[in-house]
Amino acid sequence: MKNKLMIYFANSQDKAEITYKLKRLVRLAVEATLAYEKYNGDCELSVTFTDDEGIRKLNRSFRKIDSPTDVLSFPLFDYEGNEELPVDELDDMLGDIVISLERAAAQANEYGHSFEREVAFLTVHSTLHLLGYDHVNSEDEELDMRRRQTAVMEMLGLAVK
Repeated sequence: MKNKLMIYFANSQDKAEITYKLKRLVRLAVEATLAYEKYNGDCELSVTFTDDEGIRKLNRSFRKIDSPTDVLSFPLFDYEGNEELPVDELDDMLGDIVISLERAAAQANEYGHSFEREVAFLTVHSTLHLLGYDHVNSEDEELDMRRRQTAVMEMLGLAVK
């Protein structure tokens, strides 16, 4: 039996159209990340689409950085990626992902790939954060997270050539 994944979508921007295809892509990116990480439980998370101003306000409030960023992750628990996930304690809630679609479009243009590829990458990146991985404390953590991101993007057929 396949595990149940519930994603609650919200939209707080008007710069990009939110289509079924975009939501499906985000879902596939979350599913691929969970599969790669051998996550075996049911789970829930939320994904909010916003713009640069919306994510700047969140970044300022939660990280004390007064500038826009591409994605923010709000895990519901403290977890180190090498431990067992404590999801039983949280009714399978992983946390929240906030993606600036305005920033995703600009980065896709800057990096020379599609908007969809950028949104998928940001979703994979953020889902790894929800699972306890980080990239800011050490070079080893950054390399590990990059390796995981690359592997998941390859699974999705969206790896950078």
